[in-house]
Amino acid sequence: MTQRDAQPALQFGWEEWIGLPDLGVPALRAKVDTGARTSALHAFDIETFGPHAKPKVRFTVHPIPGRDDLVIPCSAEIVDRREVTSSNGDKELRYVISSTLEVSGQKWPIEITLTNRANMTSRMLLGRTALKDNISINATDRFCQPELSYDFYHTAKMRHSAPKRALRIAVLSREDNYSTRRLVEEGENRGHAVEVINTTRCYMAINSLAPEVHYDGKRLPRFDAVIPRIGASITPYGAAIIRQFETIGTYCVNGSAGITASRDKLYAHQLMARAKIGMPNTAFAASPRDTHNIIHLAGTAPLIVKLLESTQGKGVVLAETKKAAESVIDAFRGLKANFLVQDFVKEAAGEDIRCLVIGGKVVASMKRTGAEGDFRSNLHRGGSAKSVKISKVERETAIRAAKVFDLNKAGVDLLRSESGPKVLEVNSSPGFEGIETSTGKNIVGSLYEMIEARVRPTPIRRRKSAAKA
Repeated sequence: MTQRDAQPALQFGWEEWIGLPDLGVPALRAKVDTGARTSALHAFDIETFGPHAKPKVRFTVHPIPGRDDLVIPCSAEIVDRREVTSSNGDKELRYVISSTLEVSGQKWPIEITLTNRANMTSRMLLGRTALKDNISINATDRFCQPELSYDFYHTAKMRHSAPKRALRIAVLSREDNYSTRRLVEEGENRGHAVEVINTTRCYMAINSLAPEVHYDGKRLPRFDAVIPRIGASITPYGAAIIRQFETIGTYCVNGSAGITASRDKLYAHQLMARAKIGMPNTAFAASPRDTHNIIHLAGTAPLIVKLLESTQGKGVVLAETKKAAESVIDAFRGLKANFLVQDFVKEAAGEDIRCLVIGGKVVASMKRTGAEGDFRSNLHRGGSAKSVKISKVERETAIRAAKVFDLNKAGVDLLRSESGPKVLEVNSSPGFEGIETSTGKNIVGSLYEMIEARVRPTPIRRRKSAAKA
């Protein structure tokens, strides 16, 4: 006797409660129709993605009739695409997937076609190929098996029990560098489809009913998540593209507001000061008459003079004397450049600490040391890095600094001073090469773990008018 034959007999009525655990749909009412060969599921936003050799399909399910505010995002490998004739004679070419059907504690694989059943009373139809030999049909009865409840969709258990699924992810990047390649490689290793999108080649259809992002002449599909890697030179346009994805409802690892604020060095320091985060003494002025005062406010020489638009250590000058500071300030003003003046933390000795914060946790940290004779510790300027253990205060400071900008992925640069950690900068597009190499940690893997958790469906509130279990 086979295991299939040993399973207890089941009796189905013309309607039964079923579960589709592979898709994260634990409770669904299905119509049993032995006249139909293949089962059909009510699905919206059906889109294909992934490699041609192993294509996948992404779709959404509204399991509760009349509750379109509950959206269960699903994905599955495509088994087939076949023409299906409906009961009224209409023919439709549908994608076919394989999934697990669960009824009364028993589970078995079935094939499901995806179609819009908006005009049907049942969210799903069970065809005869889904019915095992040990199932008998009582066409005059319904709910012969234990009834389930839609209440599960209103609890936090729904998020925690949701299965892992293949995601469609966009990486906004103009560069083919280590970080971009690692995002693609790690995502594909985890079964996701990752597409690199050149930010400057995106354009937007801005309207209230159907906001869209277009790319190279075509509307971009609906992504599960967007990972921004926006270069400093295109911050305003890059932030606008992120805002458009936010308007559509796509999960963005870093939001447009946080990216914009972190790139504005003056505003960033004001935000961190408001949050009482330790920083080197900083001063800013627009008038040439305030040169002496701005130097006095920042501290005594040596001082750091930093362009507001500086990146990777460029536009950052160490003025070792007051006279040198005045000369640098006059030179920057002559170029009509905006700049900050900061106290130089001598005890840091040309070293800083980069903390990589992902999802509110420091996942790795490294100490960066400047090249011989250079006070700047940037790796792009020949500096070196090694893994470092940080203190509890340094960890908390890095987490608080990332939280100020509401960044889920941030590189927080700290100086170790006699009075505690001082935040130099919060980078919204940190690179991964230096910190993965120096620490030996899979930082990009940690990022994907956060994304996979964040894109899970969230509970919805009950309504008095909602369908009752």
